[in-house]
Formats: sequence, structure tokens, C-alpha cells
Amino acid sequence: MFIEIPAADGTAEALVARPSTGEGPFPGVILYMDAFGLRPRIQEMGQRIADWGYVVLAPNVFYREGTAAQLAPDTDMTTQEGREAAGAAAFPRVGRLTTDKALPDIDSWVDALGKLDGVAPGSIGVVGYCMGARLAVRTATAHPETVAACGGFHGGGLATEEPDSPHLALGNARARFVFGHADHDRSMDSDAVARLGGALDAAGLKSSNEVYAGAPHGYSMADTSAFHPEATERHFRELRSLLDGTLKA
Repeated sequence: MFIEIPAADGTAEALVARPSTGEGPFPGVILYMDAFGLRPRIQEMGQRIADWGYVVLAPNVFYREGTAAQLAPDTDMTTQEGREAAGAAAFPRVGRLTTDKALPDIDSWVDALGKLDGVAPGSIGVVGYCMGARLAVRTATAHPETVAACGGFHGGGLATEEPDSPHLALGNARARFVFGHADHDRSMDSDAVARLGGALDAAGLKSSNEVYAGAPHGYSMADTSAFHPEATERHFRELRSLLDGTLKA
């Protein structure tokens, strides 16, 4: 189901997924979408996580640019050509979601999750894909007292040389982190993976920082040509272990 959330610069839509069975309250999880936006694949992934026993909130982080329907890809992304065409429209939006815009929005997402019916008080988890992995890390570092688990999968730009690179704030975090990087990813190369790992270690954080061999950038997105079933299932296993081990322990 869709809800509306008051955000920093307007009203944002968000998908909410709840467990199919069981009685709450349940721990809350924020799911940050990839560059292609809220669409059936994100809903499917949110529901799978919810059925592990969580309430999942997936916000339209591009609400300044339009509604989820307006921004939805209009090409067949299961072909390489279609994915590239969708990317040509989507990727400029990623660049416009600067840190100064993302941080007040993150406050709104965390607040909205805590107010949802059936969400247990206390710690939450965050998970992000592609550019959403950056938002997940920023959430964990901006809300260390709330975020106990942070997952990032085929993320890009997590450890750059820019002054606002997400990894630079890891000293603020208290969460456990799990990263599943795409193999030979130009947006997160081996140097960046090593830089991220060094920052995690320096901050004394419990973490996993792995490259999924043979998995391309975007491997978890079954509606695109990048889909890699084995890497996708590995990521779900590692994500569930992260969430269950921190939010249900």
C-alpha cells in the first residue's frame, strides 16, 4: 500500500509492506530504492523482507521530481538497451539528490516509520540498493541511537574522496553493517571497497564487506538485464541474518 509522508520539501509517497502472517508489533525497516524508483520489483522485495517479520517503509526519495508513477521506467529494462534508456532518465535525478537534501528527508523517513501502526518501539534496520545504499549509510550515521542494522547492496559511491562521502561519518554509527558489492563495479571499485572496509574497521564496527563474484551492478533487480539470481539469493540470506541478529536478538 502507498501512504503519504510530510517531507522536507513537500509530500512524499512511500510503500508500506507488512507481514502476511503473525501479530505485531514488528521491528521497522526502511528500504531505499535504486535509481529506477518505486515500482513492482521494489514492492516485491519489500514484501519478502516484511514476511520475515518486519514492517517495511520504502519512500519515494525522488518526490521533488514527481510521483512514483510519473517517474516509473517506461522501457523494458530486461534488455540492455531498455535499461540504458531508463538510466538516461533516472541517473540525473540521483545527482540532484544532494547530501543537503537527503539528510532532512532521512529525518522524515525515520520519523514516519516510527509512527506506523504495528511498528515496535526501539531500534530499526535500513537497507539500500544502488544509490539507496548511500542513503542507508547516511541514515545509520545520522541516527546512530536508532539504526541497529544497515545493509547496502550493489551500492555506488560509498567511499569516495569527496568531503561528504558516506564512509567519512561511520565513526558516528553504532549499527552492524553488511555490504554485498557488485563485481568490477565502476561506481564502487576495489579501491573504494578497501577504503570502506578501512573506515568500518577504524570505527570499530561489526561488519561484512564482500564482493559478490560475477555479480553485476544492479544484480538484485529482477526487472532489469543486470539480474543475477544467485547473488540476489545470497543478498537476501545475508540481509535476513543481519536483521534477525540485530532486531530480534
